[in-house]
Amino acid sequence: MSSPLHLQQLDQDLLQQCMHCGLCLPTCPTYMETGMERHSPRGRIALMRAVKSGELPLNEDFGDEMYQCLGCLACVTACPAGVEYAPMIEAARADVEASGAMNHPERSFWRWLALNQIFSHPWQLHLVARLIRFSQVTRLDLLFRKTGLLPLLHPMLAALEPQTPRISPKFSDQLIASVESPSTPRCKVGMLTGCIQDIAFADINRDTVDVLLAADCEVMTPRGQGCCGSLHAHNGDLESARRLARRLMDLFPLEQVDAIISNAGGCGSHLRHFSGLFSEDSEWRQKAELWDSKIRDVHEWLVEIGFKPPRRIQSERTTYHDSCHLCHGQKVSAQPRVLLRSLLDGNLVNLPEASLCCGSAGIYSITHPEEAKRLSRRKVAKILSTKAECVAVANPGCHLQIQRGLHAAGSSVKVRHPVSLLADACRQSLIKH
Repeated sequence: MSSPLHLQQLDQDLLQQCMHCGLCLPTCPTYMETGMERHSPRGRIALMRAVKSGELPLNEDFGDEMYQCLGCLACVTACPAGVEYAPMIEAARADVEASGAMNHPERSFWRWLALNQIFSHPWQLHLVARLIRFSQVTRLDLLFRKTGLLPLLHPMLAALEPQTPRISPKFSDQLIASVESPSTPRCKVGMLTGCIQDIAFADINRDTVDVLLAADCEVMTPRGQGCCGSLHAHNGDLESARRLARRLMDLFPLEQVDAIISNAGGCGSHLRHFSGLFSEDSEWRQKAELWDSKIRDVHEWLVEIGFKPPRRIQSERTTYHDSCHLCHGQKVSAQPRVLLRSLLDGNLVNLPEASLCCGSAGIYSITHPEEAKRLSRRKVAKILSTKAECVAVANPGCHLQIQRGLHAAGSSVKVRHPVSLLADACRQSLIKH
């Protein structure tokens, strides 16, 4: 097996930042579940150090442990020493993939199909989405479930089918085909449409544009954007992440916009750190640094420019779940609550363990279904304890995971993006006037 190149390229001081104080332990979902040191952030960092120094082999056991991590970054928020865990876990996973330690034929096929095909090419993602939409509209998906056909075709298809989101009738490019700018815009922003957000939550992208327009922003949304590469980076495919980052940056005239807006917590955390992908490429590094300086989460931007949402006359009792990468990765936690409090007139209630991972974590719910279900049940129990009628969630993965968990619990609690609640209020305000 090849040597751990990516870990070797990390500054030794980065791996030595961890003081083993243990303050991260109560925040780590996998450690909370098992109580095992190796399932904690400091335990994983110790394994990385040992692999880098050659004390331990870079083998499948090491790979299993690196992928056991949800990558929620709660440890980063808890750490008093400012340990930069994200680049370490991504480097470790990249080494696992480069070494071939986990290259089983079946895993390699599904990884190739998802990362190198479907999520690398917007037209392929749209084609797959349309086929899924056809099966949902014609009820073929129900027929597959009742007949037990999918397990016969392949066990992976049977595992994936229940987690398949409802596909939007129209994708973002159709819903945002033309946008009329405010007569006197206060700023100009670019809008990211994403991948899963594009095919399953295109209405949220439209809501985001409408709220930005209500805030007097001129909005541009380049067509055919596709995946930002966060799935690839989090799963050790840094070269594909670089390729997708270059493609996305080329779509936006960075010098002409005040901000690039993301409405997906998980994507936004990756989007803010494109420069880290190009440490050895001076040309793209410079462009990526400009890109990083422009990225804003939609809630963060609305608060930054002083947007005041219209207050809803009647609002449901609502609680808010922190997307891990929005809260821990982007440090955006107060802003969504500021907007929701202003909007809901006292009907925002606190969610216990609001920032604890729901178990979605990119593709973690697929690769580690039992662990993800346990986290989902814990999250749903906390939501139900609030007696809320609606839970606000600002990340597509969390949205789907919590929605499935509530449905499994027989709950009628609605799942909405905060920006959709804002858009509803803006439209109601226009009707009244």
